[in-house]
Amino acid sequence: MNTAAEHIRVENLTMAYGDFVIQKDLDFVVRRGDVFIIMGGSGCGKSTLLKIMIGLKAPATGEVFYDGDPFWASGSEHQEERKREFGILFQSGALFSSMTLAENIGLPMQLYTEMSAAEIRENASLKLALVGLKGFEDYYPNEISGGMKKRAGLARALALDPEILFFDEPSAGLDPISSRLLDELILELRDALGKTIVVVTHELASIFTIADDCVFLDPDTRTMIAHGNPKTLRDESPNEKVRNFLLRGELEAQNQNRGHSE
Repeated sequence: MNTAAEHIRVENLTMAYGDFVIQKDLDFVVRRGDVFIIMGGSGCGKSTLLKIMIGLKAPATGEVFYDGDPFWASGSEHQEERKREFGILFQSGALFSSMTLAENIGLPMQLYTEMSAAEIRENASLKLALVGLKGFEDYYPNEISGGMKKRAGLARALALDPEILFFDEPSAGLDPISSRLLDELILELRDALGKTIVVVTHELASIFTIADDCVFLDPDTRTMIAHGNPKTLRDESPNEKVRNFLLRGELEAQNQNRGHSE
């Protein structure tokens, strides 16, 4: 049993666009040093929840607490300070195509620190080395593969040495090998740097490889219907919808085998 301290708490959260409620009554805890997965089917609000957690969208009701401190009830200055503790990898990687990898990773340091140009370059090189891109400082995004772009995006998320990393569908668009390598990198960073990592994904291979804990958002009831370790939920959840989601790879394989045998 993981007894790590609470790092993030989502409490009585409702998220909506105008009068349309996407999810309601969300209550869960993310422990310090865990890889926490936000999962569920398409359109359930996974990415919207991530936006609320990183301060890009306000909740309709409820609160997100970091180390016990409310985020949305605090002033804008405190919110901006808290955001400096976040590192974010967007689905596309969101690298600036006109900048080299070193310049992309150095940009947050240039904007938010007093580092000299030489120090920024040195730190950018270090962050690229952490994600397996040593020697690629002067490459442009269009000169590297999709998997490498995700790694470079991760290096930029690490630029300011954040306490918490947020990933939105990090495996999207990657082949199975690149996806597996990215999963391994996420675990290496968690273990080596002690980061708390929150990941939005529906990829089963990633969920079972990296997750310590997860929450399942249901688009039909518009609330969370499961919270716990995904392997435990797969084997023991009383909710058929959750089990089917986590067993869908096995069910698809069974259907394919049945089709071949007929």
